Amino acid sequence: MSDDLKELEQRAKSLTPEERARLAQILLESLEQPPATDIKAAWDREIEQRVAAYERGELQTISAEDVFAEARRLAK
Repeated sequence: MSDDLKELEQRAKSLTPEERARLAQILLESLEQPPATDIKAAWDREIEQRVAAYERGELQTISAEDVFAEARRLAK
């Protein structure tokens, strides 16, 4: 364990229980989720790429009727 980490651990232990809980929550969230702005930006890029591919005629389209029929078939 690095000296910085040891120092942080000691400092964290001196926090109130509520502060430690909040710190733990913040740290866990930082591991579990990319920032919402990153997710939105990735989806925006994906949408732009799919629309462009559709407009170039590079995507096969499937009617909603066929999609729902397939979903019903798979659900059986």
